[in-house]
Formats: sequence, C-alpha cells, structure tokens
Amino acid sequence: MISYILAVITGILALGADQFTKWWIPTVYEANGLVLKQDSIPFIPHIVEIHYTENGGAAWGLLDGHPWLLVSITIVVMLVIIASLLKYGIRDKLMFWASMLILSGGAGNLIDRIQFEHVRDFLHLEFWPTYPVFNVADCTIVIGVGLVMFSLIKSIIDEQKSKSNAHAITNQDNNDTNETV
Repeated sequence: MISYILAVITGILALGADQFTKWWIPTVYEANGLVLKQDSIPFIPHIVEIHYTENGGAAWGLLDGHPWLLVSITIVVMLVIIASLLKYGIRDKLMFWASMLILSGGAGNLIDRIQFEHVRDFLHLEFWPTYPVFNVADCTIVIGVGLVMFSLIKSIIDEQKSKSNAHAITNQDNNDTNETV
C-alpha cells in the first residue's frame, strides 16, 4: 500500500516541480537581464542548459498551431489511463507508478496548453543540439512510458517462463507415467 501512496505523492510533487520551474525560469531570466527564447544559461555544463522556448505543438513541434486538438488528445489519454486504473484496479505496482507519472506530466502540459495555448519548455541537451527543448512534465511522461514498456516486456517474459515451466512439468509427469508402466 505504501508504494501506491508514494506513487501518488511523487506524481503530485512532479506536477508541482513542473509548474514551479515553468514559473521560475522566466523569473531567473528577467532577474539576470537575459532575453527569453534567445539566451541560454548553463545548468550542468556541456550536458544540460536552460533555454526557454514556447512550443505550440507536441513532441518535435507536431500539431503546432492546434492547441485545442492537443488539449483534447491529452484529456482523452488521461481519461483512458484513469478508466484503466478503475476497471483493472491497481494490481500492478509498476503500472500504477507509470500511470501516476504519465498523468502528472500530462496534467502539467495540459495546464500550459489551456492557460497559454503552448507549453513552456526550457531544458536543452547541449551534447545533442538538434534534440528538442523539453520540461519536467515531458520527463515524467517519458519515464512513465518507459515503465509501461518495461512492465509489458517483463509480463511477456514472465508468461513465456510460465509456459516453459508448465511444459517441463507436463513432460516430467509423462516421463514418470511411462517409467511406472
């Protein structure tokens, strides 16, 4: 039970961190006389820099200029995740954690899209100059999706092991039957 509570708390804290950083970064720019969308601030030298931008689309600018379509898609995805949790319960801790992270990130970017009709991004990988600028919400979504993929792969492997073990037991029972005859 504690794991589920921690997942919810982590999701809430991630949403808070996302909204705080989206407010704080422009404040830092202003306090230092920097120009938004133009100047960059080293964060972790040669790895991550702060470069504020506004993304009217989704990842890589997809669907740019269609904020209400993105709002609709985000709401539908979030409702599907919530419905899945309600229908199938919270049997799988890993999937619950993944759901909380995806919901948290989706909510963070949804708030931006509703309030500003764009998402405020500011994290940029210096060592990968062509990679899009992103934010804390994007990080939680990516981690959540990664956990979903890991969970699905793990369940496939577990299922294969279970089938293999059942097959081995059946073969052993057949061998035992043949030996007693």
